[in-house]
Parts: sequence; structure tokens; C-alpha cells
Amino acid sequence: MARMTKAQREWRPDMPKKRRSIKVMFASTVLSLEAFVVFFATLVAFGIGARGVPQPVLLITGIVLSAVLVAACAFLTKPVGYPAGWVLQVLIIATGFVVPMMFLVGALFTLTWWYGVKTGARLDRENVQRDAEQAEWERRNPGGGTDN
Repeated sequence: MARMTKAQREWRPDMPKKRRSIKVMFASTVLSLEAFVVFFATLVAFGIGARGVPQPVLLITGIVLSAVLVAACAFLTKPVGYPAGWVLQVLIIATGFVVPMMFLVGALFTLTWWYGVKTGARLDRENVQRDAEQAEWERRNPGGGTDN
């Protein structure tokens, strides 16, 4: 028998589906895209023999940073998630010391991160308000507002 998740065990018919956080989706998207960019920047640094850093150290560091960016997506629903995301943004900018173009790319991703987090939080607040207004309307109009 397959094991059920907590959400599956608690589900009941006519139970409204829990809305996913737009803030988490936006932040996850930015972190995932950054992971790809860091991976390819690692390959660039490896190819040009960047700043005398030993190539194995360069490869391992870049691959680990890419993996950490992907893994950070799992922590966005926890209190440590967004502060860790900000620390990662600083690390991405700091990769510019190895590949100078990453100063610009890191700064642009940091702006994207800030915008995604800010806008996602605003949209989540609007969705909570909209859901509350919908629930109130449904409470006042139990028949769905139709006169059949």
C-alpha cells in the first residue's frame, strides 16, 4: 500500500484547495534560474582558467553553489528561507571576483529576487483578501445567487 502524505490524509470531499504562495513560486523561479547561470558561469571560469584558482576547486565550488541554490527552494516555506536567499544573492554577486561579468549578472538577479519577493507577497495578500471576500459572498448567498 502506498503511503499517503499529510495533505492526502486530511483531505475531505468539497474541501477547498489550498492556494499556493505566489511569493514562493516567484522566489523558487529566480533561485532555479540562478542555479543554471552559476553552473554555466562555472564552466566559463573553468574554460578561461579564472584568476589562478585551481580548476578542481573552481568546478566543485560552482557545482555546490548551483546545488545549494536549487536546494534553497525547499526552504522558502520555512523562516530561514528568505534570509538564506538574500545571503545567496550576495554570494552570486561575489562570484564576480572570479568572472567579472557576474557582478552585473548577480546584481540583476538580486533586483529580480527583490522584485519577485516583494510582488509575490503583495499578490499573496491580495489573494487572501479576495478569498475572504468570496467566502463572505458565498455565506450571504448560499444558493449561489441564482433564482432557479
